[in-house]
Amino acid sequence: MKRIISFVLSMLPFIVFAQHSEPSTIEAKFITDKINFDGKLNEPAWQTAQHISNFTQRELNYGQPVTERTEIAVLYDKSGLYFGVWCYQKDPSEIVAKSLNVDFNYWSEDNFQIMISPFNDNKNGYLFVINPNGARADLQIYGGEDANKDWNGVWDARTQITNKGWFAEVFIPFNTLQFKSGNDLEWAVNFERDIMAENEQALWQGWSRDNSIWSVVNAGKLTGLKGISYSHRFEFKPYVLSGLQYDRDEGRSPVLKGGGDLNINLTPTLKLNLTTYTDFAQVEVDRIPVNLSRFNVYYPEKRQFFLEGENYFSYYLGDRNMAFYTRQIGIEGNTQVPIIGGARLFGKVGKNDIGFLNMQEQKFDTLPSTNNTVFRYKREIGKQSYVGGIFTNKLANNTSGQTIGLDAAYITSSFMKNKNLVLSGKVTTTTKDFSLQKNALSYYFYADYPNDLIDNYMAVGSMQKDFDPELGYIRRTNYDSYAWFFRIMPRVLQKYGVKRLLLKPWGFIAYFTHTTGELETFYNETRPLGAVFKSGERFEINFIQNYDRTEYDFPLSDDVVVPAGKYMMYSYEFQFETFKARPVWAELLYNTGDFYGGHKNTFESSVGINVNKHLNLQEEYTYNYVKLPQGTVITHEVASYLNFAFNTKLNLSVFAQYNSLEEIMLYNIRLHWIPKIGSDFYLVYNIGYNEPIHQIEYLKPQTTTGVAKLVYRITF
Repeated sequence: MKRIISFVLSMLPFIVFAQHSEPSTIEAKFITDKINFDGKLNEPAWQTAQHISNFTQRELNYGQPVTERTEIAVLYDKSGLYFGVWCYQKDPSEIVAKSLNVDFNYWSEDNFQIMISPFNDNKNGYLFVINPNGARADLQIYGGEDANKDWNGVWDARTQITNKGWFAEVFIPFNTLQFKSGNDLEWAVNFERDIMAENEQALWQGWSRDNSIWSVVNAGKLTGLKGISYSHRFEFKPYVLSGLQYDRDEGRSPVLKGGGDLNINLTPTLKLNLTTYTDFAQVEVDRIPVNLSRFNVYYPEKRQFFLEGENYFSYYLGDRNMAFYTRQIGIEGNTQVPIIGGARLFGKVGKNDIGFLNMQEQKFDTLPSTNNTVFRYKREIGKQSYVGGIFTNKLANNTSGQTIGLDAAYITSSFMKNKNLVLSGKVTTTTKDFSLQKNALSYYFYADYPNDLIDNYMAVGSMQKDFDPELGYIRRTNYDSYAWFFRIMPRVLQKYGVKRLLLKPWGFIAYFTHTTGELETFYNETRPLGAVFKSGERFEINFIQNYDRTEYDFPLSDDVVVPAGKYMMYSYEFQFETFKARPVWAELLYNTGDFYGGHKNTFESSVGINVNKHLNLQEEYTYNYVKLPQGTVITHEVASYLNFAFNTKLNLSVFAQYNSLEEIMLYNIRLHWIPKIGSDFYLVYNIGYNEPIHQIEYLKPQTTTGVAKLVYRITF
């Protein structure tokens, strides 16, 4: 017995802390012969290259080998990297492959992920994802926990499904990556395979449940890269858009736009974007949700120009506020403002992260011509930490507004040997015409312990009443805030099919008015019971306490106004969702309780249907019933998504939305063709109605727009 105990104790450090297995490096083999890019992996080079197969489960059975044989090899030539992927499957009929389109929802089907970090900074990298059909998705990773999911890189994949499983070839041009120059390079790399039939997730290295494949610091190494460089230093992407728009009140008018971007790789890690009449064309529309709060709706950035290198410009002020919000440039209200020209410089110089932007907006209607400048800087400290700052300036009509901030973060993945810990703070102020202002200071400090069993986040923040970042996004101001979110997720009751419990003893945030010290808002959510099951289903039961002191009346609808006052509200909530890898899945939410002196019932639902790999449907519906002393408000919100992919390069999508509160119904119909990777052709037809649904004449819309748009990529 003593020997057994001694053995277990001696193995405990490896069981608990080990995240690496050997080999932990993979060597890329240089080739001169051309690869027949078809996913068959039958060239001799694939057989002679190093194969690695030591994948370990993160889920469901932590630390166990992957249940299905998985191998990968790497080749390269002067233009880029080739990854060969062997995903064997004993029963190929169990392969879940629902999509063909670009940027598919890879977390709901079988997939293989490739993480590359050429920076060797333990923080930033790229993630490339494929499914058995050859559908592609990609992300830019930064900080180990965050990613830009809207980034689109230039790369390609081919796959084959046989009676032995599925197999792939992936090609990533060196031009897609930013990397340090050198004759013998070593990059961080990692791989992940997800097998939906087993609800299984396996990684090559760094399979700790406290991290994900986004955690660059836990990756393996890619070696053997010698004498590589960009095959082309310049990328030119002109675009032209032509079409016709119609408004019931203003009649018809033609649409004709053109412009372009020139991207220059100044160094292997520093890129310069030059732009004129920047491509802000309307191929996508915002979803306009029902808003029953007293705050404005935040809309995410969708314009491709701002998405690459987004992390080099981000500066979060805390409490849902940002020092730089890209939608402050080129958009005024719902109107696009033309950009005469501009430049962006972003990337790395040694241990320095740099983001610089300057853009000149054209005079438009009553709006003056405006110049916008942003400079963001970070200096790497130690393995994952940094110090940095931001400067923004908006200049119009000889007046200007600036934002100046300093920030720092201590980040480690080895706290208490293998836990994540982040300690961060920032102090920011705004000025007018470079003159310091009173009551224009903001600060935010937080400690984050984001790990598998315990996720603990604590923060204090403040924003004075005259703090005004003209290029930022401010949800509220004139406050002091205190937040503490504490979650416990034990992996118990597994013999009953439970994967992990989802418990939240508390998750609160309190806002006090800075100038008076009086409590303005308090929100707390307690989750006494919640769970994720091995089958993929999950549920939550939440109890919510909310206090809100409103200084001004705010409208819920045209007929009902919430009067200023103090409101204490209690509600409870139930959430349930099925496993999204199934051909049909559903999400349900029901919330009921107090609401500003009355009562509110909310029902949300989402249903997805995978007809086959070509056709996927999703329907979302939200219903609110609000009964106040001032009146009753009933709202309906519908969002419908239809996607038909002819193949991985040709896709038809339809997005329809209805918002009864705003009396808006919109349709966005888009045909997207990729003639070659990096170039795009769109046919877009938008239809809009602005009246109550019972008054809509469907054959007589308020607005229609039909456009054709071509973006063509040229490298030299």
